[in-house]
Amino acid sequence: MNQSTFEQNFPSFFAEAPAVTVRDPLAQFLGAARGGVMEYRYADAVRLAGHSCPTVAGAWLMTIHGLRALYGDVLPVRGEIEVFMADARDAGTTGVVATVAQLVTGAAPETGFHGIGGRFGRNDLLHFDQPMQGEFGLRRKDTGAAVQVALDASVVPWPNEMRLLLPKAVSGQASPDELQRFGELWQDRVRQMLIEHASDTNLVRVGAWAAN
Repeated sequence: MNQSTFEQNFPSFFAEAPAVTVRDPLAQFLGAARGGVMEYRYADAVRLAGHSCPTVAGAWLMTIHGLRALYGDVLPVRGEIEVFMADARDAGTTGVVATVAQLVTGAAPETGFHGIGGRFGRNDLLHFDQPMQGEFGLRRKDTGAAVQVALDASVVPWPNEMRLLLPKAVSGQASPDELQRFGELWQDRVRQMLIEHASDTNLVRVGAWAAN
């Protein structure tokens, strides 16, 4: 299956969602990417999470906006960013959000890559149970600058039709046509978040943060 055919399995709006380009010194060191420059797209997060939902989309947007606030027009340096999750690692959707943030930033918990010769370590850069008002925080290791980000998914509410279909879908009582419609409505909310509200400061809020 070639790349173009593979991408056709995804909803077309995935390709229109905001992307992020980073520089990864480890990728450069090992010759995996020229100059260490790599682009991540929403489809990469979907492949990693195994699904597309408002949580994955929200985590994607929060990570991108947080990095923009930290780096401006300069490429974020993957592997040189710490991620601080407000909740415990096993609380709610924290694991999903942390996974998306880890994909882009390279920040890993204690199980992450320990580096080569004291360089390029990714372990112990992802922390949980951190005191903050946002959902998670990002901190640059080089400057110490930090921001916290939060998501208000109510800005893009579910349509009434979804409220009727959801109980039938999750209980296994929906017909094939209803299941197809359920999936369409589900992804349409994701589309609205990623396309129509990608820059909506009511959906994603970024604020200064004095990380400990």
